[in-house]
Amino acid sequence: MRNPIDEGRRWLEQALEDLKWARDLAERGGYHIACFLAQQVGEKALKAFLYAKGEEIVLGNSIERLCNLRSKYNAEFSERVKRWAILDAHYVTTRYPNSIPDSIPARIYTKKAVKEVELTKEIVEFVKTTLGFHQIP
Repeated sequence: MRNPIDEGRRWLEQALEDLKWARDLAERGGYHIACFLAQQVGEKALKAFLYAKGEEIVLGNSIERLCNLRSKYNAEFSERVKRWAILDAHYVTTRYPNSIPDSIPARIYTKKAVKEVELTKEIVEFVKTTLGFHQIP
């Protein structure tokens, strides 16, 4: 197995790269994809934390569930999950037409929904600070 800190760092670096592209898509009008990426960024950042703490296999996609798993290491995750869990709503509805009656994600996601992209920056920064990964840009 990889060094836990190195594995956590890899996951957090990918989250930051994805955040860059989520912001880019949000600026260019790809709102539904930006929101999906926002959920993915939050998921990867939270998994980064668990891997850095020595977890070997981290399954699942739910921000809420991943925050609850993390709270055994840091109780502050329990406090933040109420705001961050909204990202779970973007995991399916941003991608599949059958998740939206009589429409498609590309039509219903607007600039208003993209505030979730900035919410993921909060998750990334919290994980980065909590793990002491200040050297990651």
